[in-house]
Amino acid sequence: MAASLLLKNANEPKLNKSTMAEKNIEKSLVYVGTYSQSENESIFLYGLNNSTGELNFIKSFGGGKKPSYMVFDKSYEYLYAVNETENYAGKKSGAACAFSVDRPSGFISLLNRVTSEGQSPANIAISEDGRVILIANYKTGSVAVFPVEKSGILGKASDVIQHEGSGPDLERQSSAHTHFIIFSPDSRFVFAVDLGMDKIFSYHLNKNNGNQKLTNQATAFNSRPGTGPRQMCFHPNKKYAYLIHELKSTVAALSYDNEKGLFTEMQTIATIPENFSGENNCGGIKISEDGKYLYGSNRGHDSIVVFAVDGDNGRLSYVENVPSGGMWPREFTIDPKGNFLLAANQHSDNIASFKIDKTSGRLTNTGHHVQVEKPAFVQVVPRFE
Repeated sequence: MAASLLLKNANEPKLNKSTMAEKNIEKSLVYVGTYSQSENESIFLYGLNNSTGELNFIKSFGGGKKPSYMVFDKSYEYLYAVNETENYAGKKSGAACAFSVDRPSGFISLLNRVTSEGQSPANIAISEDGRVILIANYKTGSVAVFPVEKSGILGKASDVIQHEGSGPDLERQSSAHTHFIIFSPDSRFVFAVDLGMDKIFSYHLNKNNGNQKLTNQATAFNSRPGTGPRQMCFHPNKKYAYLIHELKSTVAALSYDNEKGLFTEMQTIATIPENFSGENNCGGIKISEDGKYLYGSNRGHDSIVVFAVDGDNGRLSYVENVPSGGMWPREFTIDPKGNFLLAANQHSDNIASFKIDKTSGRLTNTGHHVQVEKPAFVQVVPRFE
């Protein structure tokens, strides 16, 4: 079903820039990336009521096909997205696109689009200074580096690293599948999570003379064979990291050596109940801003799992699994104030809103949800002044 039909009853408001600030009082902005095949309606903008968790549709944008993951620069002037396709501009590759962000409306305008230098780009990261974009190409198992010009546009790739290897799962791990890429908290390292090889690779980003290259490849962590690591996040104290495994429905709590860029497993814990016998593939992972609670999504069990984080040693204890409010929660986000969690349910075409109890970490469905075609990514940003 086309996005325009799904949103037919949303009554898109005709807002001009002068009225947006008034309309967004006590609201944050929510950006949604999708698996839509529409060139004209694939990125969606909503307002989040910071008191109730209600989402209100504002506008749709042409983000190209399947803009499945996005990242902002730290000033929210630019938005970068991957187009998770296998063919672009006559090449066996996906694409990456750059947008400018208007204030205070939050509306985006396409600046340019380039090949991602690999098929099915699944993740994108930006350097602290906003001058470098990194992309993880899932199907081809590669990592690509792109310079960012002063105008915010993406330059041609300055480096492409191809991973080589496989894992024991013949269906999902017959070759390298780079699924996630992230800078270390101090920006000294780049970490690439490879689902196909059960590894986290580390790199240094060399920016000499503006010719950005990834160097010093090393194995930062070996996951248990066949677990299929998908995404990771760092604890706010920078001493720990958490790695979610798609294929075996587990989270590994890792200690982090920031001098060597290495991880050591402290604990592995299941994301689904022992008595669940159906198919499950883990999705996203996020940690609360205060570092007290960790959340992960289960696709198949269709839940958000909640863990409490021990502040003394970083280990996890199970709190609850909460139904995600739909089917196949591919991604989710926590608003900057830590009050609400929004789950993007890909197979039921909806985003569900949950209230977060900051004392216990538990989630309560607010009853608010919106329909949008195949949501794959969601992020809340503060209201622009």
